[in-house]
Amino acid sequence: MKFRKLGKALLMTALSAGVVFGISSCVQSYTVGYLYVTGTQTASTTNEGIISGFKIDHNTGNLVPINGLPISSGGSNPGRSVLLTGGRFLYVLNQGSHSDGSPCTTANPCTNSNITQFSIGGNGVLAPQGTYFTQGNNPFRMISDSSGAHLYVLDHDAPNGTGCSLVFGAQTTACGDITAFTIDATTGRLSYVLNSQVTASSGLPLPYFPVPVSPIDFALSSNFFITLSGTPATQGGDTVFPYAYNAASGQLTVNQNTSQPLGISQGTAVVAAGGVTYVLDDGPNTNTPVPTNGQIFAYTLGSNGSLQAEANGYFPDNAAFSDPNYVVSANNGKWLYVLNHGDNTNPNNPQSGIAAFIIENPFNLQVITNGGQIGGTGAGPMCILEDPSNQFIYTANYNSSSVTGLAIDENDGNLIPLSQQTKAKDSYALPGPAAWCVVTGRTS
Repeated sequence: MKFRKLGKALLMTALSAGVVFGISSCVQSYTVGYLYVTGTQTASTTNEGIISGFKIDHNTGNLVPINGLPISSGGSNPGRSVLLTGGRFLYVLNQGSHSDGSPCTTANPCTNSNITQFSIGGNGVLAPQGTYFTQGNNPFRMISDSSGAHLYVLDHDAPNGTGCSLVFGAQTTACGDITAFTIDATTGRLSYVLNSQVTASSGLPLPYFPVPVSPIDFALSSNFFITLSGTPATQGGDTVFPYAYNAASGQLTVNQNTSQPLGISQGTAVVAAGGVTYVLDDGPNTNTPVPTNGQIFAYTLGSNGSLQAEANGYFPDNAAFSDPNYVVSANNGKWLYVLNHGDNTNPNNPQSGIAAFIIENPFNLQVITNGGQIGGTGAGPMCILEDPSNQFIYTANYNSSSVTGLAIDENDGNLIPLSQQTKAKDSYALPGPAAWCVVTGRTS
């Protein structure tokens, strides 16, 4: 009898330990978010692009493919995507294409471009919900406001010159445009925001918002939309143009009809991050003892949306990299990571990488030890983001068709390969070249 009681006691102890261990394991390792990547690899004979997806492990940063993905992106040549705050809906901008594979130009615009809406279901599964269209041609950038109430798409080419001349003068016969949408809070459906300031010859409001010719990028910074544009002579962005933004209606309003020159020649991106407006430039940097290419400009916004240069508000990019294309500010406000795409003519380009900085104040960046480039990216990174738990940085890479994961050193902001920090994999294969990536912390 005593032996049986002792056996029962040992059994109960073992079971208790198992329960505790199980609970501990559950706490230590769980899905903290979903990472989605758009890509140009076709999903079927329809030549539509794809969306791949991964679950992010909270403990290690390891990525596990979501069952049921990849799926069709809803159109050809998917690019930017937007995931609304709360993570219920995903929007993918399919830029369209030509059947013969020829490039999309102002004279010969892409066909069949669209915005496809997806709902995010259990375990991160995506389901298509609807298809929408911009007012202009060759759409290539898309962002939403912080509340998730409005969606904006930058079209490289306005549908005609009428709206261009109404905003920029009779001599202007071509320009780009922004197509604005209101997002239904319940269904996620899109409806147009009409231009209440400009009336077409028909007497109806213009269905888009003209921006200067040859737009390169745009950003919503505070209460202004800032569009970076270039000219044929510079082959890069060298001017910016503002629209005042109304958060309640989504309306954009012009208070000036001229662009602001920035004095740069190879502007590649304008990004609002951490309350600062950054313009990235791949042109010559003459502010260092040894001139290099690539620099980061930090600006405040004037009352009319103009960019106000700050004293010493320019910083050289890492000299080993080229073509800076995006910026992300760590959620703790301490570090800034500048993504560099590199020269995409070389599939194994060493000039792809992340330049990392300490944000000592909004307009004073200091290079992190070793440039923060302990880890690295795949070739031709297109996007960079921080995971919902603020532990990891991921890039999606075009040339190497992969996602790269890096752990953030919480002490100094350095980026460390996952394999060195958490024993997870450093790189995760995609079925084709990556175009953009988004993340959500909503997993239920």
